[in-house]
Amino acid sequence: MAGNLEWIPADEGRDLLAAPVAAAVGPEARVAAIDPGLADTAAFCERYEVPLEISANCVIVAARRGGEVTYAACMVLATDRADVNGVVRKHLGARKVSFAPMDEATSLTGMEYGGITPVGLPGGWPVLVDEAVAAAGDVVIGSGLRRSKLLLPGKSLAGLPGAEVIALAQQ
Repeated sequence: MAGNLEWIPADEGRDLLAAPVAAAVGPEARVAAIDPGLADTAAFCERYEVPLEISANCVIVAARRGGEVTYAACMVLATDRADVNGVVRKHLGARKVSFAPMDEATSLTGMEYGGITPVGLPGGWPVLVDEAVAAAGDVVIGSGLRRSKLLLPGKSLAGLPGAEVIALAQQ
């Protein structure tokens, strides 16, 4: 298991998951309670002794082309940054891509800001998973809530509905 957390099967800790996450999480996932004030990656990893290399961040982007907006999730290891203006923009065929505003991201996903995860996102959303995340063993990601984290194999993220594995990290 990762760090100094008490990981339990996610199906036994559904109260630690946002509703859309609880409805979509697979049997391989584990969940652990954390201090919600330590949900941000750097503070979380330091306090709970989880290496940055096995933490993955999910960012929601809004891709615009003409008058149309498409939302997508981008998953990269905590040691990397998603190439939003290059790779993501081109991959989504957008003229402009930006991070979705917090109120939009939370209302559209049904998750808390700082806990957004690709598990349980609205149907039809692309989930762009960096190759390093997909190739990783277990990774720690958000649970939809700031008060917990999920632990699951990187390959599980690559198997999510709408997931595409691409070279997403900035070089």
